[in-house]
Amino acid sequence: MDRRKSIKALLIGSMATGVLVESCKNSDKKSIAASPDAVLADRMQEEKDNLKRLEAEPKFFTAEELATVTVLGDIIIPKDKVSGSASDAKVPEFLEFIMKDMPHYQVPVRGGLRWLDLQCLNRFGNPFVKCTPKQQIELIDMIAYPEKAKPEMAQGVAFFNEMRDLVCTGFYTSEIGVKDIGYMGNVPNMWNGVPDDVLKQYGYAYSERELKECAKYD
Repeated sequence: MDRRKSIKALLIGSMATGVLVESCKNSDKKSIAASPDAVLADRMQEEKDNLKRLEAEPKFFTAEELATVTVLGDIIIPKDKVSGSASDAKVPEFLEFIMKDMPHYQVPVRGGLRWLDLQCLNRFGNPFVKCTPKQQIELIDMIAYPEKAKPEMAQGVAFFNEMRDLVCTGFYTSEIGVKDIGYMGNVPNMWNGVPDDVLKQYGYAYSERELKECAKYD
């Protein structure tokens, strides 16, 4: 499960990043950034109301479920030399939010977590979070590769596919994930014109006047 080679190309086009408010004075930026409403500055009122409503709802995951989600997320995206793990990127908190914001995930995710525990209890005598890392990976390997999975593991395969999508979405839309893929957003660049080989391919060329008047960058 190489978390970068197989995922970056799929997600780089849909990265979501924060909006910086540049119209304020430098002396005001720190106080604005520290404001509880700073992250909502670019949201419509309907979105703000919905976020407040969701925050007021009871937690969806039990403590045991959240522990399982955390371990599973860090198996899908572990910490390495490049960046932190899924839990470092607060993916469990993201999943808690998604469960309330998109309730259609609740039954399959909760059912999948239960399936995971039952499989571990039957095989190893412990729920997933209390199994050894080797035992956890042994079970995950049975459901992480659909083309290799046995028919009786179909429910686990469907659950893991969904969890992998959710975890990767949470990670690669976080600050850690955005840095992980090197996404820079809109930045100024320097253009020296159409490359010579492209001009030649289509039978065009810059005039001497254009070459003299156009700026050149190193």
